[in-house]
Amino acid sequence: MRVPVVVDGDVVRARRCTAAPGPALGRSRVTATGAGVVTTGHEPPPRPVVAAAVVDVLVYVVVLNLVVEHLPQVLSESFTLTLLTAVLLKVVLEVVVVAKDRAKRRFRQADGPAGRVVGALLLWLVLVGSKFVVLEAVDLVVGPRVSLGGFFSVTLLVVVLLLARTGVRRLVAARAG
Repeated sequence: MRVPVVVDGDVVRARRCTAAPGPALGRSRVTATGAGVVTTGHEPPPRPVVAAAVVDVLVYVVVLNLVVEHLPQVLSESFTLTLLTAVLLKVVLEVVVVAKDRAKRRFRQADGPAGRVVGALLLWLVLVGSKFVVLEAVDLVVGPRVSLGGFFSVTLLVVVLLLARTGVRRLVAARAG
């Protein structure tokens, strides 16, 4: 006779049940084998990196729409294109932040004045060149349907995006902690 076993609200009929203690976080997963053995594993909780990326994209959408509304040089034909542009900006800005951090590390670890000059030039190149990368990436992906204006409007946009992202991350971290 099979004995009903209840695991996380699911009734599973089995002759034998083995349950391993799991972490406090995460959802339980029940696995039943042909021999009637039920094991409980745990799925990991949603990754914080993915959640942060989604929040970043949503912040970018809000900022982009505000900039489109208030800066005549910045144009977007539709919300869908704004969302696509926000995802594109998220990817490009993550690469830029990694490049900027490497350039800063090179600048700090430089030996002598020549190394510091090279590090400073590399950092300047990343900071200025990233704006052109943003402009070209948007032009390549969405073409004339989205215009971020010129160098100065993109610089302002990137600064506001990064400040908004930092503000929201700090707000979320303060509420979580």
